Amino acid sequence: MTLLFLVLALPATSEEVVLGLSKDKVAITATFDGSEILVFGAVKREAPISEEPLDVIVAIAGPTEPVVVRRKEKRFGIWVNTEALEVDEAPSFYAIATTGPLDQVLSNVEDLRHKVTIPRAIRSVGAPRSVADAQSFTDAIIRIRSDNGTYALQEGSVALDEQTLFRTSIKLPSNLTEGIYPTRIFLTRQGKVVSLFETTIDVQKVGLERWLYNLSREMPLIYGLMSLAIAIAAGWGASAAFQVLRQR
Repeated sequence: MTLLFLVLALPATSEEVVLGLSKDKVAITATFDGSEILVFGAVKREAPISEEPLDVIVAIAGPTEPVVVRRKEKRFGIWVNTEALEVDEAPSFYAIATTGPLDQVLSNVEDLRHKVTIPRAIRSVGAPRSVADAQSFTDAIIRIRSDNGTYALQEGSVALDEQTLFRTSIKLPSNLTEGIYPTRIFLTRQGKVVSLFETTIDVQKVGLERWLYNLSREMPLIYGLMSLAIAIAAGWGASAAFQVLRQR
């Protein structure tokens, strides 16, 4: 088990986060079916505990990427693409865990500043005038990725003991994108951020998965020919096996 302990605080704060992660590296192999990261830590103080209740927000984001979203409509009994919009940046993975309802532990002003909620984490700058209701395209990304497990909001899943010790777990699905996953932990009081901790989780392909990925990027022709040869061999093998079974 790899532990990572770092301290990072906003200026002029008397409370800081001391964090631990069950792992700061995730290896994607051919049999990778997801993982789970335990996030735990404590609040270091230089003053007595405030009477105002403390809340904790944990946010883990995957690499951002542009996403093209297409709208489909049924015309003459056939589903066809009618409009398309490119969203400038959307995290490939995003999970938020909180001690309570997100709209109560984080104010709109702080959300705008730190871009914590899922809609704020998605960046879409302008849309063609020909596209009606551009917000619905962003909503579609959130809906689709929430359904496949790459976006998740876990309200009330962070346990906070004695306003000092906190812990939660974040599930990483099998369809992760390779890259660096920024991880942020916020301490808030009455919706205001009083301290912020930042670190990263490294997600990388290893073994055969890594070799195939590099081959497809660096030598696409060889990768394509190899894929074609494997497909032909698999087809021939299935046909031969079927012939043998028919003769019995």
